[in-house]
Amino acid sequence: MAINYKPYRFLLMLSLFLTACGAPKTDPLKTDTAAEKTKGAEQTPNKLDSQVGVKSNAKTLAAYQVELANHLSRVNVAKVYAGNPQALLRSVIVLRFSLNSQGSLMSKAIVRSNKDRETEATALSSLVKAQPFPMPSALLLKQGKLDLVETWLFNSDGRFQLRTIALPQANQ
Repeated sequence: MAINYKPYRFLLMLSLFLTACGAPKTDPLKTDTAAEKTKGAEQTPNKLDSQVGVKSNAKTLAAYQVELANHLSRVNVAKVYAGNPQALLRSVIVLRFSLNSQGSLMSKAIVRSNKDRETEATALSSLVKAQPFPMPSALLLKQGKLDLVETWLFNSDGRFQLRTIALPQANQ
């Protein structure tokens, strides 16, 4: 008896795509230089001064990532999609970034992208705009910093959700 695999081809391709999106691939051309970090800090006044020194209550990395994703979404509310993301996303951007013990952004890099420059810029700017972040617990720090990876899921209108707290995608 022969098995017809055609109906399952789409599911297989979708699972391969999602797996590939989650696997970081470092692009050394997308990392920050020291000059870019200091230039951005000098030009952008901190709009969230009241948040400086806010300690995170998270004791695990997973809990801190949820807290961080909620913080990023609150700060960038105009760019966040509130409902279920559409079935076929415009772009999936994966960023790797490091925070120091005070919740300040130390570095950021694009590790996965479909080369949509507009969504790359939105993901990077939303990360920078959300500073300062809640101070991570000392339990989560390694050599004085916390390395994280987050995925931005973009709808065709340019708004996003963060994978850590995203709603399920629409069926169609």
